[in-house]
Formats: sequence, C-alpha cells, structure tokens
Amino acid sequence: MATVGALPRPREPAGELAQGSPVTPGRQLRCCTASGCRAGGAGPLIEALRQAQAVADPAANGLVIKSVGCLRLCSRGPLLAWDGPGGPALFALGSTDPGTAPGAAIGPEQARALVLAAATAPGPDTLAALDLEAWRPQALLPEGSPSPGPSPVGVASAPPPSPGGIGLTWDQMDLDHPFFALQQPLVLLHCGWIDPDSIEEALALGTYGQWRRCRSDLSPEAVRAMVHRSGLRGRGGAGYPTGLKWDTVALQPPGPRFVVCNADEGDPGAFMDRSVLEGDPHRLLEGLAIAAFAVGAESGFLYVRAEYPLAIERLRRALKQAHQKGILGPGTGLELELRVGAGAYVCGEETALLQSIQGQRGQPRPRPPYPAQSGLWGAPTLINNVETLAAVPAILRRGAEWFAAIGTDTSKGTKVFSLSGAVRRTGLVEVPMGTSLRTVVETMGGGVPAAHGSPGGGVKAVQTGGPSGGCIPAHLLDTPVDYESLQALGSAMGSGGMVVVGEAMAMPELARHFMHFSVEESCGKCLPCRAGTVQLEQLLDRLLAGLAEPGELDQLEQLCRMVKATSLCGLGQAAPNPVLSALRHFRAEFLAACRAESPRAAFAREPFPAGPALGPLPGGRP
Repeated sequence: MATVGALPRPREPAGELAQGSPVTPGRQLRCCTASGCRAGGAGPLIEALRQAQAVADPAANGLVIKSVGCLRLCSRGPLLAWDGPGGPALFALGSTDPGTAPGAAIGPEQARALVLAAATAPGPDTLAALDLEAWRPQALLPEGSPSPGPSPVGVASAPPPSPGGIGLTWDQMDLDHPFFALQQPLVLLHCGWIDPDSIEEALALGTYGQWRRCRSDLSPEAVRAMVHRSGLRGRGGAGYPTGLKWDTVALQPPGPRFVVCNADEGDPGAFMDRSVLEGDPHRLLEGLAIAAFAVGAESGFLYVRAEYPLAIERLRRALKQAHQKGILGPGTGLELELRVGAGAYVCGEETALLQSIQGQRGQPRPRPPYPAQSGLWGAPTLINNVETLAAVPAILRRGAEWFAAIGTDTSKGTKVFSLSGAVRRTGLVEVPMGTSLRTVVETMGGGVPAAHGSPGGGVKAVQTGGPSGGCIPAHLLDTPVDYESLQALGSAMGSGGMVVVGEAMAMPELARHFMHFSVEESCGKCLPCRAGTVQLEQLLDRLLAGLAEPGELDQLEQLCRMVKATSLCGLGQAAPNPVLSALRHFRAEFLAACRAESPRAAFAREPFPAGPALGPLPGGRP
C-alpha cells in the first residue's frame, strides 16, 4: 500500500479549486496554534514574530507568518513549519529553562533573528543553523560563559542581543522519520497548512466544492451509494457502516429530519476530533452539509464539549464565515447550529447527546427506537462523529473506489490516532487501517524510553479505545489496527485514543484508574452501571491494598460480565473492558497483588474514597 510523504502540500484534482487561485507565498512560517502547542506558548510566540517582523529589516517583509492547526508532533511543541527554497521544513522551539514555556519566553531579539532567518535563508539547512541561544542576554548567561556569538551564517544583519529574554533551543525535525513519512493524511490533509480562521484559504484548496457539486449535479441517492461503496465505517468507536446509517435515515417516512455532528470527545488521551475542529473546521462543515443533503435534512447541530474552548471559537467563526459567503444558511437549504455540552462523558452516547441538545438532562434512553428512526423531537436523526464526516468530502472528490483501496477488506480508509502515554513521540498520526500497533507505537512513536519503563525501557501494553477499550500486551503488537482484530483481543478501536504503557505501570492499577473514571462519569440512570462500577472499583481497591484473596478475581470477572451484559448504554456496557482485558493478558499481576507480594509496594496509593467525595483521577482529569 502506497503512503505519501510527510506533511505534503495539499493538492486538489483539476477543476476542484474555487474561483480564484490560492496565493502561495514564496516564504512562510506556519505556526501551530492548536491546543497542544498553545500550552507551550504558541500564542505569545506568533505574536512576538509578527511584532518582530513589523520592526525588522525590510528583507523580512515578504515573509508570511500565519496560524495553522496541528503539525502532529505534539511532544515537541511549539512547532513552526517553514516554506521556502528546499522546504518544507519543521522546527521545534525549546527553552533552556525546563519550567518555562518556550513560546512565552522568546525575547524581541530572538524573535527578530528568527524572522530574518526565515525571510532570507537560502534553504532549510541555514535556518536550522540558527542559534537562538546565541541571542540570550548576557545578564542571564551563567558566570564565565562566552559572549553571544556572531550573526547566524547566511542571515541578514540581525540585531545585537540586549536584555529581555532567555535561552531558547531550535531543533529541526526529520520529516523523513517514520513518524512523519508513514502518515497518510486524508482527514488531516489541510490541517497544518491552512489558517483555520480563513475561509478564503479553505475555499482556495477546494473546500465546499463537493457541497456545491451535490446541490448542482448529484442526487441524494448517488451520494449515499458512493459512501456505501467506499466502505466508510463510523469512526466514533462502534464502526457501524456509514452508508447503511445514512440509508436508514433517508428512507424513513416523509417529514423533518436532522443531522448531528457528535464532537463530544471525552475519552482520556483522545484529541483527534479536537485537532480537526481546531485545524480545519470548514472541512467538517462541508462533510456535515453533504450528510444533510444525502438524508434530506434541512437542520443540523454540532455538539461540542465546553472543555474545548479553542475548537468552539474556531467553529463559531467558521459557521459565521460560511453564512456570510452564502454557503450555509438561508437560501442554501441547510441551517447549522452549534451546541456546547457541559462536559458529561455520557453525552458522547447518542441518545444522551440528543437529550442534551433538547435542553434536557443528558441521560441515555433504551433503544429501539434508534435515533435514525426517532431522534431529535421525534424526527429521524443522523448522528456521525467528526472524523467520519471529515472523510466524506475526500470520498466524493477522489471516488469511492479510491477510498476503498486504502486499508483492509473490512476496515477501509485511514484512521487518526492520538498517540500518548509513556511513548517517546506523542502526537497525532493518521495511518491506513490495518497498520500494525508495532508500526505506530515503536516505529513511529519510538517506543518507551528507559525513564518511563524498566531500566532499559520497553512497551508493556497499549490501551486502545479509552475506558471502552482494553489493554493489548507487547507480544501482540503485530496486531493490525482494524475493528475486528482489536475486538478479538478484548479491546476496541474507540474514537482513536492510543495510550502506551511502560513496564513500570502495574496493570491492576491501570484497570482501577479506568474504572474510577467510569464511576465518576456514570449518569446513574441504570442500576448495573450506577452500583456495579462502584462495586468493581471497591474490589480493585481491595486488590491493590493487598487485602483480596485469589478467589475474588473470579468474583471480579463475574461482576464485570454482569455489568457489561445488563447496563443500559455504551458507557456501562464497555466500562468493564479494561478490567477484563487486563485480567485476560496480565492475570499473574492480579494474583501477585492478591498475595500482596507485588506490585502494590512499588506504586502504593490510597484507595479512592467512595461516594460524592471521590478525589481527582490519578494524573489529573482528562
């Protein structure tokens, strides 16, 4: 299967560009301002660069400095991509003070040196040679340090250093590294290239072209047939065939219909949907508009959790811009509205989400009837998640057969994963379905460094699917990432969170961590979930305190299966999965904990209190 190069410049087929060719500057700095890089000071960084450009040498005037979405390697943020002769090139800004966000600490002289280098360097090698530490003010240098060095080679007359800054590091990332080279951007194709606040840039790269095509050239039946042939399955976790769901809604009796984008991404360690919302919101709006056309809906909602303020801000701006351009709103046949959820994890379940949109308490209801039959205000309602909808424009543009040729026989296309945990390189990866866990975790992610695992490092397990998934041990890392293979191991694809676990982590502790999350997030409507998860957590507390007998593991397993079989919604049905998979693959650790031999002494922690006084989740709430 062919893969594309790292972060390729997006190209559209002939005829797909909007009126007016995109303005492609000769040189530009693309500054990642997604949430991960903002934590490293990306906001102050881009502002400092723009201010430096305003007072810099005239040679810097031709440089374009713009905000973009995620540039993938979140562990090294803030990231800046440079386009120029011999580019693109990717750089990571770091601080010599570990406690200081590099972007927030950049001084005026350092910013001016960087801008001048980006504007005048003949190639990426010269830009990579920029020594920002040389522009560290003398007053902050350790006693006996040499004076700052000369201007970087090949850079036009940079200003002399002066007080007001700290030492910064400037490292070029290797775009030929497997972390970048093995990615196949489809959903993330424009993310990291366009300014998410600019509808003009989105239009210049063909966004909304397929929405216009639907309204002028295609029938709803033709669109649904194309999605059917593509083999696209829901990326929210269940993997339900998207075309079949669309048909179910479209073929309901005549009357109002609704479409809903489920952007209530709440799995610990998951940030795939957030990255699309923050980096390419117009692509999502186009996918939702096409879905509405395909099922005959004239109204729709985007449901986003309140913990995503940047995503909400950019999505609101995108909706306003699309209305101003006449792409959405009156006269277009579709009205879309943004609804912000309060952050309850259970509202990711589709019936609870619909209750919340209607202004009611977000609790699931029994099914059937399914939302496709009776959803918002009793009308047929189509619900898809962010990644599913964002893939639709590419399917229409490139063809169903093109999409179906990527991936496996049963899992088509690409999948976006958020790679996190003890792995060396954390960030966002998009790879073809069927790529092995080993490729993602070890080849791309670099495995687990010694500091996070055993003295020699090493991957112990990979948790996929968040609280709904399970732990896959290291000896099964050659498993392909597809719906059926992960399910066969007692795990799940989920929405795409992939948390790498090092050798130092005890699996009973990890199982209790996820169970505690489910206890806190249970809505309390059904007894098996409301009481069963609490009982499971208490059994795990006894185990970790060295108080459990080996026979209690059977009780733990039986209770897991009861909760799984009798809970009302997906939260309770999937809550036991991390425990069951850990028991299946790491039972020896649970037996050792029962006998109080190991592993409690290595990672002692007081059991979580029961009831409303539950403390914070270890490591902070997701």
